[in-house]
Amino acid sequence: MDATEQQRSGSDLLETYARLDQPHLYSADACEAMAATIGRIQALKRERDAVILAHNYQRPEIFEVADFVGDSLELARQGQQMDAEVIVLCGVHFMAESAKILSPQKTVLIPDLRAGCSLADSVDPDELVAKRDELRVLYPDLQVVAYVNTTAAVKAVVDVCVTSANAVKIVQRLPTDHILFVPDEHLANYVQSETAKTVISWNGNCYVHHQITPENILAVKNKMPNVKVLVHPECRTDVIALADAVLSTSGMVRYAKESPAQEFLVVTECGLTDKLLLEVPEKTFYKACKLCQFMKMITLDATEAALQKMQFAIELEESVRQGAERSLRRMLELSA
Repeated sequence: MDATEQQRSGSDLLETYARLDQPHLYSADACEAMAATIGRIQALKRERDAVILAHNYQRPEIFEVADFVGDSLELARQGQQMDAEVIVLCGVHFMAESAKILSPQKTVLIPDLRAGCSLADSVDPDELVAKRDELRVLYPDLQVVAYVNTTAAVKAVVDVCVTSANAVKIVQRLPTDHILFVPDEHLANYVQSETAKTVISWNGNCYVHHQITPENILAVKNKMPNVKVLVHPECRTDVIALADAVLSTSGMVRYAKESPAQEFLVVTECGLTDKLLLEVPEKTFYKACKLCQFMKMITLDATEAALQKMQFAIELEESVRQGAERSLRRMLELSA
């Protein structure tokens, strides 16, 4: 979604956001103020030789200034490919770290340092190394697989990283029968359901997806039996059991665009539903989701301030960065 040269008025934004059903956030006055901030951000991007990369869960107004919108790995890869000296990562901290891992020569900024991740915080690298060594006494062939939703320090001590989209494929391709999967227990359980290998899960989860229950899904399905249920694999097993398709965020966007179905229940963080409403306006999307407080910490004002002051740059020790890059590169090799 390239908005670099686009100058939009408040009335344009109001018309665009009318479907989001959040009048308290997107009133005429609010949209006029946003339009002014968007204009200043576009000018700062040109001045700083910067690009803005936004995760699918971001606020809709962030999409207006983004040069690319996607999932966490897509953002890091786009940052590597784009010809710019500065990357502003509108997402959570581990995503900004991933961009720095793959683009060490670039300045990577995050608009708000508070934008962390409960899932990434659930695994400590030293504890992980100790658990790995303990399990390798029992399973000498053990490989450690880390979801990309982890810190650079964790990525640096694992064998390979995975995304929600390629986790099953990569686990299947690893030369081992035993996997320690960190940190998401629900994604680990989903992978286990798709492979004959032994997958040992870490005790972690995304608090947003963990809160979603089967009752949330059934309440909609009972009223609309033809609705297609799209579920993220970070959800609980009993929620995944109700899905028509289990998909990453980018996979949900593709599915919604390509499917002949007209109505979808989107079971992930609510920001993706906003994105779908804007990108596929001819279809209807219902929410069985929660908000991520960390994702929503990123605002237009904070993004403007990051560019204006060049603040909150991501810094990594080179040994950590190289170790994390190794595990990411191996993922790319195994997913090819």
